[in-house]
Amino acid sequence: MGDKKLKIVVLISGSGTNLQALIDAVAGATTPKITNASISAVISSSASAYGLHRAATAGIPTYVHDLQATYYADISKECTAKRRQARKQFNIDLASKVLSLKPDLIVCAGWMLILSPSFLTPVEKADIPIINLHPALPGQFDGIRAIERAWEAGQRGEISTAGLMIHRVIKEVDRGEPLVVKKLDLRKDETLEQYEERVHENEHIAIVEGTVLALKELEDKQR
Repeated sequence: MGDKKLKIVVLISGSGTNLQALIDAVAGATTPKITNASISAVISSSASAYGLHRAATAGIPTYVHDLQATYYADISKECTAKRRQARKQFNIDLASKVLSLKPDLIVCAGWMLILSPSFLTPVEKADIPIINLHPALPGQFDGIRAIERAWEAGQRGEISTAGLMIHRVIKEVDRGEPLVVKKLDLRKDETLEQYEERVHENEHIAIVEGTVLALKELEDKQR
């Protein structure tokens, strides 16, 4: 491979703190560092996401792919069939955009929309791995509101440990093979906000660790 660096496309939806962790790792400002790849593009599902500013500040090309503002713009909530078709087209177009960027790895770093088979199938055919950050342990709280649901379960005494993971993205939501798992104890004297802060602190470490592992696998595969 020589000095050629792998290309990462990062998908975001919000403030981009996990994106920032990746930017810092690529810049060599953190441990572990990402020395064998660059972030070639950032795609946001929202035009107002602060992560776009973080990417622009780092000189990374950005793109907005907005479901609500573009694909659902002229469709009422009652038109479920039309919205379903629009959502499918959203994923088809997202796959087309990502494939045109020719990444080696896709990292979902706070991407808040489910990636459907309309996206996953063409990306899989192109043999591009996708990893995702999910703020729950494997098999524990799939889907939305994972942090809140874990904290609530802890407050009820149902579980004493929660956490987060970086996992491979497959068609089953949040069910792909974990690459990195961070366990956190649940404390009954802790507010939801305090627990959420601990989760986010660990996310910034895990997103880099998971990306490093995925990149190493790619390098090994290409040798």
